[in-house]
Amino acid sequence: MLKLNYKNTDAMVIGYENGLEIEKEFMNYQGRIAEIISDLNRRKDVPGQWLQWMNLGYSEETVWYVKEYASMVKDKFENVLILGIGGSALGGIAVTEALLKPYWNLLSEEQRGGLPKIFFLDNIDPDAISGLLDVLDLKKTLVNVITKSGSTAETMSQFMIVKDRLEKELDDNYRNNIVVTTDKRTGILRQIAEQEGYKTFVVPDDVGGRFSVFSAVGLLPFGLVGINIDELLNGIKDMDLALKNTDINQNIAAQNALIHYLLDTRKGKNLSVMMPYSSRLKYVSDWYVQLWAESLGKDKNKNGETVNIGPTPLKALGATDQHSQIQLYNEGPNNKIINFIRVEKFNTNLEIPKIFEYTGIGYLGGKTVNQLLDAEADSTRVALSDYNRPTITITLPAINEYCIAQLLYMLEVQTAIAGELYNIDTFNQPGVEQAKNYTYALMGRAGYEESAQALQKKLTVV
Repeated sequence: MLKLNYKNTDAMVIGYENGLEIEKEFMNYQGRIAEIISDLNRRKDVPGQWLQWMNLGYSEETVWYVKEYASMVKDKFENVLILGIGGSALGGIAVTEALLKPYWNLLSEEQRGGLPKIFFLDNIDPDAISGLLDVLDLKKTLVNVITKSGSTAETMSQFMIVKDRLEKELDDNYRNNIVVTTDKRTGILRQIAEQEGYKTFVVPDDVGGRFSVFSAVGLLPFGLVGINIDELLNGIKDMDLALKNTDINQNIAAQNALIHYLLDTRKGKNLSVMMPYSSRLKYVSDWYVQLWAESLGKDKNKNGETVNIGPTPLKALGATDQHSQIQLYNEGPNNKIINFIRVEKFNTNLEIPKIFEYTGIGYLGGKTVNQLLDAEADSTRVALSDYNRPTITITLPAINEYCIAQLLYMLEVQTAIAGELYNIDTFNQPGVEQAKNYTYALMGRAGYEESAQALQKKLTVV
């Protein structure tokens, strides 16, 4: 199981001005935390609560359909191309980057075990789209279009471009190269898929995009490239069982949620840095940034009061960003909590050769890069405590399906608990929707004519 070390947020380590009396706070909030955990688990099956993501670890039917489809298309495609944005892509990127062999798309077919390369188009940069489509052989590419609403302008514009190219290259056979993940019943993409005859998978009801990584949104791409989705689900189920524990002293998601909440509201630590010490976990930080920002950054609380609340998430990578950000973290504003992710055992033990022994770098020879990375992480954590900066350390036994699923699910539950502590709706995103509506208006979508006129006036002064 994952381990959480929060001692460097304690006032005994970093001082009372910046730290918390952890044991005292756990005792003070024991009742409230137990209430929150019980309530979340009670509401997870209630329609409209947006908590169905808590059940995704038990979605055996989806796993069966994914395995069946992956078996059907095995050896038929050289590439998998994912079209999606936000929650439709970030989880997939985070998990595939963590679990596939490094530089997967550069490996030979033999090195990949006959499995396809995987590409994500998660933006609408015209150069990036054209550049990727120019180098991919679309005839040998399976395109997975992911959008629950089917009206996401970015994803659907990508799809229109790709579909047009596929049809020109494959005539009527282009349908075999498209698989859709969308709403079960409604939406533009559902309508198109049924008219065109595409294979479809479902984004479940009451699962928001940023919580959808363990639905078909993520499981289908994972299954197509050979990631063990059974082990992913095993990791979720074991972590879910652990996080049902209403005792905060035994629940790491509740501990981290409360620490973040108190450091923000009492100590002014309103920036949450996610800093994995593993390049394979780099994109977990990107996924976390969306999860934390969209869930907790809110204008109103549940009482309808204007609060403009929410800690700001930031991403960093150890040891890379020790050379770009740690100066600020140590000596700049003391307004951050740094979350380290550590790995106990890497797949590789890489020794540094015993050369240049006559120089100042000779001491490195005979040691391993693993030792060096651990030393970098330990020294950074201690240095931050010297400057009275709070840090949390999450430790994974290894980077595999089981542990990655535990990590992501724990962070999802942590976010849900934090939202209850802030007394906000964790699962809506009105600020995102407003910008989407403005985009629809500017692009001439029917029904947005009045908004377009008003927006044009605003653009002249903004």
